[in-house]
Amino acid sequence: MGSDHYFSASPASPENLRRIRVSLAGRSVEVTTAGGVFSPDHVDGGTEVLLANTPPAPPGGHLLDLGCGWGPIALTLATQSPRATVWAVDVNERALDLVRRNAEELGLDNVNAVLPQDVPADVTFRTIRSNPPIRVGKDILHGLMETWIPRLAERSDAWLVVQRNLGSDSLQRWLAASFDRTYSVSRAATGRGFRVIKVRRHGTPPTGSIDLPEPDVVESGERDLA
Repeated sequence: MGSDHYFSASPASPENLRRIRVSLAGRSVEVTTAGGVFSPDHVDGGTEVLLANTPPAPPGGHLLDLGCGWGPIALTLATQSPRATVWAVDVNERALDLVRRNAEELGLDNVNAVLPQDVPADVTFRTIRSNPPIRVGKDILHGLMETWIPRLAERSDAWLVVQRNLGSDSLQRWLAASFDRTYSVSRAATGRGFRVIKVRRHGTPPTGSIDLPEPDVVESGERDLA
């Protein structure tokens, strides 16, 4: 694609719409994807690991898929939680168009596919799920985390999947060092070359019953899928 990346706002590469069959939320469905978006030919391996190692979506409230691509995470959340409002956020306009198309075809009327600036400032999220765009570079990636993690509702979790050889451990350390003690950061699962990182926002003020793990300590419940 030359200088055209899946995180480009308006990809210049040919759209090349295509239909693929995937499994989402336990259903085999057909979706539309296109060139110039992330993983257009299948559900990315990291996204599969994330979906397999996160709990069912909260039944209501606002849920966020950060860096949604053509929508596998957002469509899964919307299927699991039809009473929730799912925000599918991306800078890639082509990706957002695909999410809207796929949600409509699947009969999911609870998906808002929007640019980051179009999410109302007063919305907080009962969960954030993301296969973040690691290749945008650390400065932009850290900026994304600093923008969206604080928008977790209290007693809610963000789940991030990152490839081990693309800096999952360094991102986990940075998250643990960057957010105050009302947050905890842990590794929830490892498999297929990926790690799933969990960021928990606790209630404020923290109570004595909250046992906040030290940075980089793996939860006892971590699953190794390799």
